[in-house]
Amino acid sequence: MKITFLGTRGYIDARTKTHYRHTSTMIEYRGKRIMIDCGEDWTKKVLDIHPDAIVITHAHPDHAWGLKKGSPCPVYATQESWAIMAKYPIEKRIIMTPRQKRKICGITFETFPVEHSILAPGVGYRITAGRKSIFVVHDLISINDRHAALKNVKLYVGDGATVVRPMVRRKDDKIFGHTTVRAQLGWCQKEKVPLMIVTHCGSQIVKGGRAVIKKIQALAQERGVEVIIAHDGFEIIV
Repeated sequence: MKITFLGTRGYIDARTKTHYRHTSTMIEYRGKRIMIDCGEDWTKKVLDIHPDAIVITHAHPDHAWGLKKGSPCPVYATQESWAIMAKYPIEKRIIMTPRQKRKICGITFETFPVEHSILAPGVGYRITAGRKSIFVVHDLISINDRHAALKNVKLYVGDGATVVRPMVRRKDDKIFGHTTVRAQLGWCQKEKVPLMIVTHCGSQIVKGGRAVIKKIQALAQERGVEVIIAHDGFEIIV
């Protein structure tokens, strides 16, 4: 399974050459290419990528608005996301159901709801190709049924919006926002996930340079987890 980080920038104004486009992750296996998320940065570029399928985590602008003018391939998303994308001119719409395992181009995607947004509920995906599983989530506070999501996972791809200070707000009895890289490294430690790759990078990472990278590496080392901060175009084979 080859993973390419097409874009690694969160929904922020800051951008650099290494974190230029909105977060999107490509999964490749046996000649098939599946794009996870297609934010507004990708409105025209998605036609050049030629994915075999697009899978959406949630319908925020930096994750789904690149499909406002249509899609070159089938799109997979939850019912909640399709309700927000109802007017998008997408011909092939497939609904992803929580804890459902669905084969997409020979790769198994299992949908796990996550806490992130009240208006645009999000999910992460446990992805299995051959004998190896990874978990990809671009925005979150927490994973529902985290143990099942991360059991025997070789790689966790997570949210880099903030490093050590949670960006969590509350409305009535509901919470929304982002957890920290530190917390996610803790999850990896508890669930015995050996490697975390940080994407959806916030201003701290995009503007922070080597000092922030060293801080994240130190947090990972304390927890016995390897960590990589992804940049646009970074590739890894699992």
